[in-house]
Amino acid sequence: MELHNRTAEAYLNPAGPGPGLSAATHMSISAHQDDLEIMAFRGILECFQQPAQWFVGVVVTNGSGSPRDDLYKSFTDEQMQAVRRKEQRKAAHVGEYLAAVLLDYPSSAVKDPANAHIVADLKELLLACRPRIVYTHNPADKHDTHVAVTLRTLQAIRELPEAARPKRVLGCEVWRDLDWMVDEDKVAMDVAAHENLAAALLGVYDSQICGGKRYDLATVGRRRAHATYHASHGTDDTTQLIFAMDLTPLANDPALNVTDYVMSYIDRFAAEVKGRMAKAAGQ
Repeated sequence: MELHNRTAEAYLNPAGPGPGLSAATHMSISAHQDDLEIMAFRGILECFQQPAQWFVGVVVTNGSGSPRDDLYKSFTDEQMQAVRRKEQRKAAHVGEYLAAVLLDYPSSAVKDPANAHIVADLKELLLACRPRIVYTHNPADKHDTHVAVTLRTLQAIRELPEAARPKRVLGCEVWRDLDWMVDEDKVAMDVAAHENLAAALLGVYDSQICGGKRYDLATVGRRRAHATYHASHGTDDTTQLIFAMDLTPLANDPALNVTDYVMSYIDRFAAEVKGRMAKAAGQ
């Protein structure tokens, strides 16, 4: 497998089922270190301690632009990149991933639609892994780099032979949650199991937590809030949920416009709000 960036690296689980990545069943493609553990925890859970299922995490950027404080306040971008690579390897070890692949591109390269190397690298990894399910960012995320990663991921999947495409592609929550979607459109993923594992995975990112962003508390808090506020007229079925947008139709149909597809979710949300207000007003 040939990757274009000479600084790319891969952590391979020494306890994996064999050489290479062909045992992978679940893959997440994220923009930054720790995005995997925030948005794709359902996939990590489904593979944890399951000998027939294996999770591969792909991080596209080098994470050089992260905020920093306290112990890391004076760290240069190069030092932060080294710390974040180390933290991602720790998370992969704790979560028993089959592999964590760090493509190490700057955000500017990811956001450049003319950069063909990222799509080519993602295609190589998808063909090597042949995952059944792919988790990536949702296209309504408010972080430009996250949206760019989603678009590159969809392009890579669309360029695969049909038989090699994943069966399901989900756009998940990081920098905008998906509670706004109408309930019928939400893919609700139960992530209540192994809360200790969730805490451990998020906790290894000391550079972010100590550096001024309590992603560990905020992520679990959002999952708990989703579980409670998901249904207004029933008791909770679980204690933690992650919501996702189903991107499978976009992956399967290259002719389907991504913007139009996402706007259809927003249009249904707007129609629901408008209808509820009209009903309450007796109109």
